[in-house]
Amino acid sequence: MTKQDVFGNLKIAVKEKALKYTKQRELILETIYNSKNHLNAEQIHKKLTISNKDDKVGIATVYRNLLFLEKTGLILSISLNNNLKQYEINQHKHHDHLVCMRCGKIVEFINQNIEQEQETIAKEFKFKLLSHTMHLYGVCENCQ
Repeated sequence: MTKQDVFGNLKIAVKEKALKYTKQRELILETIYNSKNHLNAEQIHKKLTISNKDDKVGIATVYRNLLFLEKTGLILSISLNNNLKQYEINQHKHHDHLVCMRCGKIVEFINQNIEQEQETIAKEFKFKLLSHTMHLYGVCENCQ
């Protein structure tokens, strides 16, 4: 999904909810979009504080907007064992996650064997599979 698509979708979502299109919302979404890693609210806030000295964004604003962005489907979250969420842009491309329970590292992967097995299981139980999310929790190589 291109940056133009992401911000176009933000404008649509804001308009549908009869809200204002704010610079803070845009900065939060842009921070997540530009990140190569999944970020939690505090990491997003820290990045905004460092990179946008003129546009102050409070931590409460970050949390409020993350909730909005997730509800509108623009971003996705992964909950870690300490109830800390990490966020990523919703690229509308399926992938699964390996999540380290010690350091919070998240690795994205796609495995066609797993995808096929899920289809097989759904058919076996007469389910029409619409969607799925898989998070495998463990300990990464660095934390072992």
